[in-house]
Amino acid sequence: MTPQELATKLRSANPPRLFDVRQPEEHALVALPNSTLIPLGELAERMEEVEDWKDAEVVVYCHHGIRSAQAVAQLRAAGFANVHNLIGGIDRWTDEIDPALPRY
Repeated sequence: MTPQELATKLRSANPPRLFDVRQPEEHALVALPNSTLIPLGELAERMEEVEDWKDAEVVVYCHHGIRSAQAVAQLRAAGFANVHNLIGGIDRWTDEIDPALPRY
């Protein structure tokens, strides 16, 4: 999903769940509002924390989209049908959607 597509969906009546798979220090620096943080390396053992999201639309993001692509694969293997990777991650989001946010 592109940042533009996500921005449109976030303005809708039923926005997707946002799932950040970066490290806590990255999330503390800059994050999308109302996102849930579970670092990629902890996802397998913490999957139950997002189990109730299986039927929801979920957008996963990281810094550039590589870790989130791995998380999307794990989530799909666990039965999440409507899960998307934010292409370009939060770096592209800050470049194209909200340049006021810090970049790293």
